[in-house]
Amino acid sequence: MATFVTSDAHGHLKALDRALELAAPGPDDTVYVLGDMVDRGPDPVGVLRLVHGLPRARVLLGNHEDMLLTALATGEQLDLLTWEMNGGSSTAAGLDALPRDEYLELLNWIENLPLWDVVEVGDRSYLLCHAGIDALALRGYLACAGYGPEEGFARVPLDVLRAGMEAQDPEDLLWIRGEFWSEPTGLVGRDGTGPVVIAGHTPSILLYRYANNMCEPVLSPDGRACMVEVGASWDTGGVADRVDIDCSAAGGAPVGRVGVMRLDDRRVFYADIEEGE
Repeated sequence: MATFVTSDAHGHLKALDRALELAAPGPDDTVYVLGDMVDRGPDPVGVLRLVHGLPRARVLLGNHEDMLLTALATGEQLDLLTWEMNGGSSTAAGLDALPRDEYLELLNWIENLPLWDVVEVGDRSYLLCHAGIDALALRGYLACAGYGPEEGFARVPLDVLRAGMEAQDPEDLLWIRGEFWSEPTGLVGRDGTGPVVIAGHTPSILLYRYANNMCEPVLSPDGRACMVEVGASWDTGGVADRVDIDCSAAGGAPVGRVGVMRLDDRRVFYADIEEGE
């Protein structure tokens, strides 16, 4: 059973569909979708339908889904304007065109999406969320639970990691950016073991504004956005402690694309966003 992660399709249904086709998850594999399915692109409702129908999918809430829910729940002009300014018009139009039953089913599904997950793949734990974590707060939680860098965070049981993620501020899980990408998490030790954080939210073409110690270029040789591993150093045994999987789909063509990473071997499957998609 393999584990796949993807994020920030932002309404680009055709590219997401092609990326999943390339990755070819099987019926026993799990696909994690780390939010921001909606807004900006031409078919956000199509993305919602596709992801909602994926077998064995684990879907997390993104800040754009959160803006959608807030705008629809309050109806306040400021919330509606905030959503519109962040690309919500295409999503609103698509939702308005749905039959009532499907509209309510999709909204109920989105309302119940979690903010985070923890998964173990091989001998590595992964902390999954939309935007990132408050690493200092998590290390503090783990220290209070009796786990510290001296013993190695690789020893932390999954239930303790889950409790630590539950204690995170939801605003950080949905919105954090510079504070997360600019500093090591401190969770990966010098022996290279410990939890790695997988997040989207920050388009990789903008990652240079926030991240130190990026492990590869943000653009491919043909100018397309890439997933980027961050933080590999002597202190982490050469292991990246964070991975940005937002391939800048929000920007569309010619730079943006949708990527799917297989965590078992870190192989990435990309689908470019073409003009008009």
